[in-house]
Parts: sequence; structure tokens; C-alpha cells
Amino acid sequence: MYVSQSTNKFERPFPSFSLISQSSTPIMFAKFQKATDKVWLSVQKRANWNCRAFGRQTTSMTKKSFSPPKIQELYDLCKATFTHSASSPPHPQAVQKLSSLLDTVGPADVGLKEENPDEDRGHGLSGLDQLNRVARLAQPITYLDIFESESFTMCIFCFPTSSVIPLHDHPGMTVFSKILYGSLHLKAYDWVEPALFRESKGPVYFPVRLAKLVADEVLTAPCDTSVLYPKTGGNLHCFTAVTPCAVLDILTPPYREDAGRRSTYYHDYPYAAFANRAEIRDGNEEDYAWLAEIETPHNLYMRPGKYVGPTIQA
Repeated sequence: MYVSQSTNKFERPFPSFSLISQSSTPIMFAKFQKATDKVWLSVQKRANWNCRAFGRQTTSMTKKSFSPPKIQELYDLCKATFTHSASSPPHPQAVQKLSSLLDTVGPADVGLKEENPDEDRGHGLSGLDQLNRVARLAQPITYLDIFESESFTMCIFCFPTSSVIPLHDHPGMTVFSKILYGSLHLKAYDWVEPALFRESKGPVYFPVRLAKLVADEVLTAPCDTSVLYPKTGGNLHCFTAVTPCAVLDILTPPYREDAGRRSTYYHDYPYAAFANRAEIRDGNEEDYAWLAEIETPHNLYMRPGKYVGPTIQA
């Protein structure tokens, strides 16, 4: 004999069984029904819990899949932080917030793939000294324009090994730099204040100004975002690629010649070439150099490239 019981959600077919006697039938059926009800109640609870868990998981995955690209988050934060009328560096809290976001950006977030150093025909750190800079083989640096406005610029520099961006300045500007991959040698200065000038001795006379060394090191990804300011942090700097590398830069405000923000290039001379020890107030002679303004170096080889990362919704 087959007995069928049903609940609100489930239909449960029970197997047949033999009845021993008429008097025992109600008792046996009641016990059997009670036991099966407990089983099915447990099944319903587990099914409902699984449905709720799956719903939460689906909602979480949906939210994650619709999160904006990091480069879009970066743009949105820059737009909210920088204003065209700003005449001073961003607030320290804003600098920290933007730096923290930049720290999370990798090559894939901007459509780049890390290059293999073995496939690059550069010379690494050989000849990093000043006398060999000009002699090194010039290799093209690729410039990728991501976004530019009157308030800020977002761009990427892709360096082959041994390529160089000579010593230059960022007048009145704050610059955020994030190394996306590879290793880069950085040498940076800040002007000594009050300004100290000298003139060269020899057949050609030219003025030089005293600057203090801020950094002389190799930076390798992954590393923290570096920030320079109009008067501190290494506003005058040069780069030499130790390996193939890429740097994401955010400049605020951007270069603009009619506003007095044009890039000037310099040549650095040892402190002892123009001065005596009496003018050293902090540190050693090795911590200082005399900078002379020069024309744009003829061996600066830079070419435009196409940004292929996520499109920014401006």
C-alpha cells in the first residue's frame, strides 16, 4: 500500500509497507508521519538558506562586476580634487588619498603589459655618471596621453632600457608619479633658498644656481607613489631607465607656457666647481650641485603613442 502526504512546498511519495493489525495502524502511521515531517522540515530550511546565500553571492558579484575601472576612479578623484583656480599644492589629506589610490594601479589597469628585459637592447646602469650620459645610445621614450584639462594632466611614459629624460623642472606644479613596472634611476634636486648664484670661469660665461640633492636612487615596482611640490620633494629631476619601465604621471596644474609653466632643462655641476665650503649650511658638498639652464637636449627622443586602456568617461 502507498501513502502520500503533502506540505505547502513539497510532494512526498512514501514507500509501501504492510499493516500488522488494524489496532496498530494509527500508532505506526503517526510515528512515521512525525519522523518524515522532521526530515522534510530540515530539507526546507536548508533549501531556503541556500537560496538566501546564493542571492547574497549574486548581489555581491553584480556589484563587483559593475565597479568602475581604476583609471576612471583616478580621474574622478582628480576632477574632484583639482580646480583651475588653485594656486597652491593640494591639501595633505587630498594628496594622501590620491597617492593611496595610485598605489593600487598596475600595468593592466591602463592597458599595458610589462616588457621583458631580455628583449630590450639597452645598457642598464652602465655609464650612469655624468660624463657618459650624452654618449649613451638614445632610445625613444613613448608618451601616452590619457587625459588633459586646464586643471590636470594624466599621462604615461614608457622607457626602454637606458633611455633618459634629462634634468628638468616643474614650475609651480605638483606631480604624482607611479612606477607601473620595471626599475628607474631617479636623481632629484630642490633649489636652495634664498637663491645663490655664481658665474662660470672660463671662455664661456653662464650663470649657475645652487640646488640641494633630494634623491639619488633606483626605484623598482611595486613601490609607493612619489609626490613632488613646487618648492620641495625634488621638483628638478632626471630619469634613467635601468630596465624597461613605465611611469604614470599626474601633473597639476599642467604645463602651460603663457602661464609661466614651461619645462626648463638643466646641467648639474659639482659643488666644488664654483664655490667654497663657507656656503654649506646643511650636509656635505656631495649634497649640493650648481645647475645651469640649457637648451632642450638634442638627444631627447620622445614619440607619441596611443593609450589603449579603459576609456575615461569625462
